[in-house]
Amino acid sequence: MKKKLNLSLIQSNLFWQDIDKNLSHFEKLILDISETDIILLPEMFNTAFCPKSIHLAEKMEGRTVNWMKEISKNKNCAIAGSLMVKEKEKVYNRLVWISRKGEIYTYDKHHLFSLIKEERSITKGEGRLLIEIEGWKICPLICYDLRFPVFSRNDIDYDILLYLANWPVKRIDAWDTLLKARSIENQCYTIGVNRIGEDGNKISFNGHSSVFDSFGKKVLSSTENKEEVLQIEICLEDLKLKRRQMNFLKDRDGFTIN
Repeated sequence: MKKKLNLSLIQSNLFWQDIDKNLSHFEKLILDISETDIILLPEMFNTAFCPKSIHLAEKMEGRTVNWMKEISKNKNCAIAGSLMVKEKEKVYNRLVWISRKGEIYTYDKHHLFSLIKEERSITKGEGRLLIEIEGWKICPLICYDLRFPVFSRNDIDYDILLYLANWPVKRIDAWDTLLKARSIENQCYTIGVNRIGEDGNKISFNGHSSVFDSFGKKVLSSTENKEEVLQIEICLEDLKLKRRQMNFLKDRDGFTIN
């Protein structure tokens, strides 16, 4: 068991539909990370959020997943990010997690962003993923999932709730508020990793990547509109202490997720 985890959140600009530039750019940002347990990248980090452009979808044996494997191996850490993956003639917005040992875990985005009709090109995922690492339990989700508290609910005893996103400036207040709410109601560390810059549809992003503890206190925040690698060490004993002090989870109601 590892009592403390070192996390690296990469808040970056993304190059529109340009896999070469994005992977090269992330390589440069990751180069200066000397030691970490997990590297976290934004949603659709290799293309930016362009769900209509399914010609950019890759297979799990494709370039981007292999790149993630190499980063994981070279940095001796886990790495996670989402990308469009084609599988059996369907395309998913898939969060790919590569463990330190090279194991691969996946979660397909469940809540597709109907405002821009993501569901017309992307297939909805079913169920959630629970990753166990060094005695920690992590539930990784994607962007729009943040708006759905029942789906995010801590009924699987996770310690960390994670959202990888492309969340725009015009709705950033909701991002800040909901990240804090998810941490309080689920008594967990809640992490949000967002991008900056402007995408090919002229939509602006300003980051606000952050980490909240189980009492809803912001313990890490990014600089607005700044590309940066944020690092934080979080403590499992501190989380367990807070839960003992105020154990709200034991009084939670049961819900069935369809």
